[in-house]
Amino acid sequence: MFYHDDELQYEVTVEEPDPQFAKMLQQAIGGAEGEMRVALQYMFQAFAVPADKSEYRQLLMETATEELGHIEMLSTAVAKNLEGASEEQREAAREDAVIAEMMDSGQPRQALSAGLHAMPVDSNGVPFSGGYVVASGNLAADMYANVMAESTGRTLAVRLWEMTDDPGMKDMLSYLIARDTMHQNQWHAALETMEDHVPVPNSFPQEKENQEYNYEFMSTSKEERPNPDQRWTQGESADGKEEFSYGRQPGGGTPDLEEVIDAMHNEVN
Repeated sequence: MFYHDDELQYEVTVEEPDPQFAKMLQQAIGGAEGEMRVALQYMFQAFAVPADKSEYRQLLMETATEELGHIEMLSTAVAKNLEGASEEQREAAREDAVIAEMMDSGQPRQALSAGLHAMPVDSNGVPFSGGYVVASGNLAADMYANVMAESTGRTLAVRLWEMTDDPGMKDMLSYLIARDTMHQNQWHAALETMEDHVPVPNSFPQEKENQEYNYEFMSTSKEERPNPDQRWTQGESADGKEEFSYGRQPGGGTPDLEEVIDAMHNEVN
């Protein structure tokens, strides 16, 4: 169950409306690094958490709901950057050839389809894809995916911060950057509570793996190269269960596919 309050999670102000920046902000809404991605990712991960792990479900669902608030903030910022821009400002932006090209090939749909408001799309106008969402059902795997999601999201927010001189936008983005810092740390902390979870999934008996290759860094170079003596080619493995080694692809002969199936019409002419 969800409840909504009309108050924004954090204040959003725009002192100098900027239509071009509104397009950039769309990436933080519906892009692969955006808030729609993490909100749905954490929510669907939470749906899969069993009852005896309720603390993780709460962690995920609280954060997912927070991310919904971030979508609302960014959508408000997009609208303020679009609706407040004067015709003079719009034309002035065109004096820069690069910006003019981006405006011409950018997002006319913000006006045509949304009446100068935000949309569930990225900065190129591509609709949000559920394919961005990682919810494997394995808590450890999902936590690693969440660290990546917050890392790329923070990178995007930092880049957006660098692209604007508007004090209000910098303030909003500094808040989002701070939350990305916290979220990265909380996912790392959650992983620390999961004992012996590497490799993921840890439920598969490792003795059933091919023991010759499960801790070997495999060189794919055609010419034989010496062991580079890096952390991942020697010494104790990250899970502490074996020693890293260095080798080459074992080789398995040439492909020996069966004859083509006539009904598939895959004949070679």
